[in-house]
Amino acid sequence: MKIGRLIIQIIVSAIAIAIAAFFTPGMSIQGGIWTLIVAAIVIGVLDWLISRFTSISASPFGRGFIGFIVAAIVLYVTGLIVDGFNVSFIGAIIGALVLGIVDAIIPGDQVLDNK
Repeated sequence: MKIGRLIIQIIVSAIAIAIAAFFTPGMSIQGGIWTLIVAAIVIGVLDWLISRFTSISASPFGRGFIGFIVAAIVLYVTGLIVDGFNVSFIGAIIGALVLGIVDAIIPGDQVLDNK
């Protein structure tokens, strides 16, 4: 993956996380843009690790119900790892749904694959 594509993917992920946090009760960001960027990187790394070992993507709608549950778990774990990114259990579930909707509207991987 080229560095430009990686940067674009991180930015798109950070925007999706910001939108999800805005609309999701139980999900908040204290720390600004750097917290969003770190959360996007952590989510990307966790998604890569999960898909590498289980071939299940953390995309909420990418793998049906299992993908939705994995996305909620990834959000919750990211909240535990990233300081300033707070996610409750219910917030992770609702956030996975919101991220799935945002991902359908702003598909980061599909936009990058067309270039």
